[in-house]
Order: sequence, then C-alpha cells, then structure tokens
Amino acid sequence: MGAARTPRDRWVEEGLRALADGGPDAVRIEALAKRLGVTKGGFYGYFADRDSLLEAMLDTWERESTDDVIEQVEREGGDPRSKAQRAGRLTFSDDRLLPIDLAVRDWARRDEAVAERLRRVDNRRMDLLREMFGTFCSDPDEVEARSLIAFCVAIGHHSLAADHRGRTRAEVLARAGDLVMNRTRDHDG
Repeated sequence: MGAARTPRDRWVEEGLRALADGGPDAVRIEALAKRLGVTKGGFYGYFADRDSLLEAMLDTWERESTDDVIEQVEREGGDPRSKAQRAGRLTFSDDRLLPIDLAVRDWARRDEAVAERLRRVDNRRMDLLREMFGTFCSDPDEVEARSLIAFCVAIGHHSLAADHRGRTRAEVLARAGDLVMNRTRDHDG
C-alpha cells in the first residue's frame, strides 16, 4: 500500500504560514515539503506550479478574512456596534489571520494583482463597516469617516510603537472604539 498523500489544504496552510513568517519569497515548494515532512512530488498532484499555490493561498485568505468572518458575525448576532467590533476582532486580533493579512498588505506593495485582491477584500470590509455605522449614523460623510477611522485603527495600531501615557494599548484601543462607535463612558481622567 502506498503512502498517504499530503492533503491540498495542508500545502495551502503551510504556504500561508511561510507567507506570514517571511513574505511571498519564503513560499518555496521544497521548503514547504520539508516543513510538512514530505517529498515535493505530492505538491504537483494538486498544483501546476508555485503560482497556482500562491493563488490558492490568496483564495483561502480572502475567503477566511471576508466570507468566513461575515458569516460568523451574522451567526453570533448582536447589535450593529458589537458586530462591527467582532468583525475587527476576528480579522485583526486573530493570531492566525492577522499575520497573513499584514504579509498580504506588504506583498501588495510590490504586486499589482495582489494589490487588486487586497482592494477587493478591503472594500468588502469597508462595506460591512458602512452598513454597521449606517444603522446609528444618518450622515453618509460621517459614516464614511467613522468607517475609515475604525479600519485604519484596526490595521495601523499593529505598526505603531508609541507609548500611551500611563495607559495600556488595550485601554486606548477600547476608548478609540468607544469614540468611533459613538459610545460614552465614565472615565476617571
């Protein structure tokens, strides 16, 4: 009896790990096979070449960071504010999706096809934010501004190295979320 083939999803998942760890140049068939503990021959049963693996990886990232997130947000329900927060948390606080998302953003700076895919994903994310903010804010310009601010905070705070004058990053992010969501909170200065 022959050896069991490494499933296609494992190649994709290992490729996504390599992408998150070292960018697209780190996604090499031989290196992936070694990480998976298999020979590279099984790769060609699923993929024509490295480019087809990269495309499958981007397909997986796009599905997981949009369709799967939106599905989970809707399934768990709640008011629009909690849905928007949940979507952000699932995408930008997730130990798996966040490093992939950041790697795709970096890759998109050098590859127009990846940039177009990122634009499509970000547009879906912005549409979700617009929908959520539109439930409690009637001014379209304010909805757009709140959506942009929320999205920029979700992405940008990972690159920020600043201190927060006696507050933790989590405290400042929570307060920023309150401001964007138009919630008031009693604060002790």
